Amino acid sequence: MNVEFEKEYLVELYEKGKSYDKRHRFQPQIVNGYLKCVKVLLHISRIEDLYTYKSLNYEKLKGNKKGVSSLRINNQYRLEFREISSINNQAIIEICSLVDITNHYK
Repeated sequence: MNVEFEKEYLVELYEKGKSYDKRHRFQPQIVNGYLKCVKVLLHISRIEDLYTYKSLNYEKLKGNKKGVSSLRINNQYRLEFREISSINNQAIIEICSLVDITNHYK
């Protein structure tokens, strides 16, 4: 699956393991959970394959976050992303556009 990053700090976390933006500094266990989620998204071929990873708690969000899905990084944080499907010559290409790392309880 193709993965796109909507925010610069998500790219920095993936490539360097840390973000230089003071608002988006996370503990190492959060960064490791984020990297695990991104690696799973890169590894799968269909979005339905996420259901086999029970620990990631894949879900489609409701309410004001309708159209966004999430994977659980840990009990407090989740990775939010958009699912984009496009059909080119009968081949379905699924793209995940990573939106944000959010605090689940705020």
